[in-house]
Amino acid sequence: MYSVEQVADRLGLHVRTVRGYIRAGRLKAVRIGKQYRIAHADLEALTGRPQPAPGRSAGVARMEVSSIVQIDGIDRASADRLGTLVLAGVNTSHDPAHPMRVQTVHDEDRDRMKIVILGGAAATAEVLHLLEAILDDGNGLLVQEADGA
Repeated sequence: MYSVEQVADRLGLHVRTVRGYIRAGRLKAVRIGKQYRIAHADLEALTGRPQPAPGRSAGVARMEVSSIVQIDGIDRASADRLGTLVLAGVNTSHDPAHPMRVQTVHDEDRDRMKIVILGGAAATAEVLHLLEAILDDGNGLLVQEADGA
């Protein structure tokens, strides 16, 4: 059971705001004497997210980024090369504690490739920088060889 002051502190709200939530029925509370007490489950119901249990410190929040990159005007052979380069880059420089997931799809009818990237923010940014460097005009990484050249 939490006091109004403890709930206000946990949520970063003013005590009067929490009391207003109780009076409006948004937050269930039990009145004991002249004070309110709020159950852990009722606090979770208000916030829609589990709160760390008393006595346990909150762990570091884990963030994951999902990105979809669409590349138009790319043929199957170039899409295969690009997919191999991206997957090689991800598989050689990833952190085992925070794995990245990359999936590639090519639509031959539209000459369109989509790359789905799931992972941490910094690692995803690295993959996006890699893609930008590969797709930059003039680097020749995806240019098909002309008639036997």
